Parts: sequence; structure tokens; C-alpha cells
Amino acid sequence: MKKLLSLLLLLILAVVGSLVVENHEVYSQTEPPIEQRIDFKRHFDDLGVNGSIIIYDLQSDRFYQHNPRRNNTAFLPASTYKIPNSLIALETGAIKDDVAVLTWDGIEKGLNGSPLKEWNQDLNIRLAYKYSAVWFYQVLARKIGHQRMQDFVNQIQYGNQNIGAEEYIDNFWLDGELRITPQQQIAFLRRLYQNDLPFSQKTIDLVKDIMIAEQTPDYILRAKTGWATSVTPNIGWYVGYLEQNDQVYFFATNLDLNSETDPAVRLEVTRLCLQDLGLL
Repeated sequence: MKKLLSLLLLLILAVVGSLVVENHEVYSQTEPPIEQRIDFKRHFDDLGVNGSIIIYDLQSDRFYQHNPRRNNTAFLPASTYKIPNSLIALETGAIKDDVAVLTWDGIEKGLNGSPLKEWNQDLNIRLAYKYSAVWFYQVLARKIGHQRMQDFVNQIQYGNQNIGAEEYIDNFWLDGELRITPQQQIAFLRRLYQNDLPFSQKTIDLVKDIMIAEQTPDYILRAKTGWATSVTPNIGWYVGYLEQNDQVYFFATNLDLNSETDPAVRLEVTRLCLQDLGLL
């Protein structure tokens, strides 16, 4: 009788154990994956550009991306560095606020040998960010100073955190040693959105406001373009985040720029990919 009871007990335990395993397997299969696959590649192919995009949905903790290897490759940040540069400049008092003006020195400035009238004027930080005026942010960087800049870059853990020697203080993000991956861009933007950076709330709120590229009753898009002209091929960026339907989506688009029309594609391919997610 004891042997029979023991066998029955073992049989019951085996059945229960198999049920637990089966239930676990079913549960595992229904868990949402960290990365979702959507065919973003067709947009890059249709537009004739080589590059990558990564989009992060904060609420569902999901990544959507094209070209994961490139999304883990480090590039010059170019003008996307104007986001941390703005934060650091305002926090250190290198510029007082978004009304304070820096005086243009009267020397024509532009991009790739072409003067830009938007740059060749006195500017405040709001306009300088909008027009992506390089000279304005070079002045701010010199005002911040090498040591303070390096200290903040370390604290915010921006890219490889290498701004180079003191003589490169006003161009390290354009043709220096600083590098950042699209994945790291997302991580930085996420910390900015969540107010998890070593800056006052006043500074963070002002920079978030300056970053607004588009605002409608349905959504707010905060972003920054970048164009690294010191490398071949040129590298183009479009990074930021979209707030829509009480949710937020971070994005980092990175492209090879081989023609004069390619810079506009940075925004176009980003919008197409966001639309694939039912956004905008």
C-alpha cells in the first residue's frame, strides 16, 4: 500500500510539474519582445539612402529599428550636440537665457562654402538652435571652457565622453574625437525627457521648449538635425522624441549624405517610419 501511495504521489507531482512548465512556456510566448520588427528598410530603399533608424516606445519598452549594426556604431554628433551644449551653456551662465543675444562678428558664415543669411546676424539661443548656427555654439563652448565642458560631458555620459584637448573646445563635436551611437542618442534623450540629468529644472524646461520643431493639437515633436561634413561620406542625423496620445517615442536617424538633396531625407525617412507606427 505504501509503495502504491508513493507511486501515486510521484505521478501527481509529475503531472503538476508538466502543467507548470506548459503554463510557463505559454506565458513566455505571450510576453512582448523587447524589439519589434517593422519593415523600415523599404523607406530607405525608396529614397535611395543608406542609413539606420531606431525608435523607442517608452510605455511599452519596445525598440523598432532598421540596421541594428549601424545603430550601435559611433559617429560624430555634429549639430545634435547642440542639445547638451545648450543645457551646459544655460546651466553655467555662458548665456543667461533665451533672450540674451550674441553679436555676429560681421564675417560671412555658412555651410559647405555657401553663406547662410540666417547665421549672419545677431542671434539668441532659440534662433541659433533653430538655424543650427555653428558660430553661436562655438562661442558658447569657449565661454563654458574646456574643463567645465568635459566635466558635464562625463556627468551626462554622452557618447564616448572624449572632447579632446583644450584647443579643440569649439569644434570637438564637428571634427574632433567625440563620438556617439544612435543607441546612445536614445539613452541621452530618454534621460532628458525624464529630467534625469545634472541640470536645474529651469534649464531642462527651457531646452525642451527650444527643441520644439513641430507642435499641433495632437502631438509635440522635439528634435535636432546634424550634418557632419568633415567625414566622407558626410553623416546626417535627426534625433529627438515625439509626444503623442500621452505616450512618448524617441528616435535617432543616421544617414550617409552623398548629395545636396540627402539632408532633407533625414526628416522624410523619420516621418515615414513614425507613420508606420500609426504616429503623426
